[in-house]
Amino acid sequence: MQPPPGYGLGDFFMGTNRTTYLIDGFNLYHSVVDASIDLAGATTKWLNIKSLCESYLQIWGKDHALEEIFYFSALATHCEPNNPGVVARHQTFISCIQSTGVIVELARFKEKQVYCRNCKKYTTHHEEKETDVALAIKILELCVRGKCDTIVVVTGDTDIAPAIRTARILYPHVGFRMLFPYKRKNKELAQLCPGSAKIKAAVYTGHQFPDPFTLTDGTTLAKPPTW
Repeated sequence: MQPPPGYGLGDFFMGTNRTTYLIDGFNLYHSVVDASIDLAGATTKWLNIKSLCESYLQIWGKDHALEEIFYFSALATHCEPNNPGVVARHQTFISCIQSTGVIVELARFKEKQVYCRNCKKYTTHHEEKETDVALAIKILELCVRGKCDTIVVVTGDTDIAPAIRTARILYPHVGFRMLFPYKRKNKELAQLCPGSAKIKAAVYTGHQFPDPFTLTDGTTLAKPPTW
């Protein structure tokens, strides 16, 4: 018996289940904000994503081993006038998770003119662009290249459902799980990926970076004061 294309003989026959996580950054961010509120202001934003993902490996199965973690997000530069330092705080967080080996893929925000029927004029809104597409393409890339045995998607956004459906049809040997951020569980996605799990609010508090956190190059970064 031969392994599927792209799969190593050792991994295929030794039973190691290479598990890769794909993180919807803003979906997770809004979840940790909700968790902090519900936990009376507990620190949740200084989140060690790698530690969090590793803690769920045994839920998927004893043979599961962490392969890679991809984090998809965008820098909200348009929020700076009303929320000074928001980009710097996000960049600090990105530096921390990159230091643990998380692979960061940044998209962008695009201006959109929206007409208000009440005030009879257009106002400028900003939409996060490319993140969902990038995440969907990564799912198919991992399957095509045989880079993992299980893909865990951390989101509650149903926009990713078509990509998962397609990948499951074309690559039935690849397992799929959802890890739903706190207050982001979705029934459609749960039915699409049986055996999924959801994160409880208190779990975030158990996976925070130390403050300050030392990067692999020796640089120390402090947790933003508002976090």
